[in-house]
Amino acid sequence: MVKRTAAGSQRAPRRTEGLSRELIVQAATELLDAGGEGALTLRALTARLSTGYGAIYHHVADKGDVLAAATDDVITRVLSGTVTDTDPRETLRRLALGLFDAIDAHPWIGAELSRQPWRPALLDFYESIGRLLDALAVPEQARFDAAGTLMNYVLGVAAQNAANARHLTDSDSDTDRAAFLETAAARWAQLNPSQYPFVHAAVTRLREHDDRDQFLAGVDIFLAGIAALR
Repeated sequence: MVKRTAAGSQRAPRRTEGLSRELIVQAATELLDAGGEGALTLRALTARLSTGYGAIYHHVADKGDVLAAATDDVITRVLSGTVTDTDPRETLRRLALGLFDAIDAHPWIGAELSRQPWRPALLDFYESIGRLLDALAVPEQARFDAAGTLMNYVLGVAAQNAANARHLTDSDSDTDRAAFLETAAARWAQLNPSQYPFVHAAVTRLREHDDRDQFLAGVDIFLAGIAALR
């Protein structure tokens, strides 16, 4: 039965099944994916879950707690979903690419990790990298710097890629990625080749490059570098 308020407006029926932190995180992730961080409010959560503020507060402290929990959930799923290869180098590539893809699919994660860079799930991610570097026979004295360097690369590139995509999405124009790159390439092509020989020669690659492939190329450069440490 639909209830009505004193003013006669309809009120959404309350949920009958139990509410949990997991359900709240799932609903929050859906709101974040659809509308970004601004779309996540406790009012929006209560409406999506057909519940009241009290029930929400029973499981989470505030919006920040929900956002942090949603971030941890996505990263945890990357860790659990990464297929382990007998070659630790390949596993490391898959792990790095998994986090890149997750931040690409959920751009709000990049901003959250910049505020809280050592979320529990990200610490697990860091631990996984350290163990894989150990399996790759990276000397113990170099392992800390190597793990930090790879973490900074993965998070930095993924967050920037997500920010670029969000900027194009939020832009008032209808510019998509291909059009944006075409415009940038056209500007590079007009530069003086004697002053900018590399930039001028890279015009075609700029137009055609794939962000994901370029990211993996960076991981491979890192892996080639740590091979020299052994």
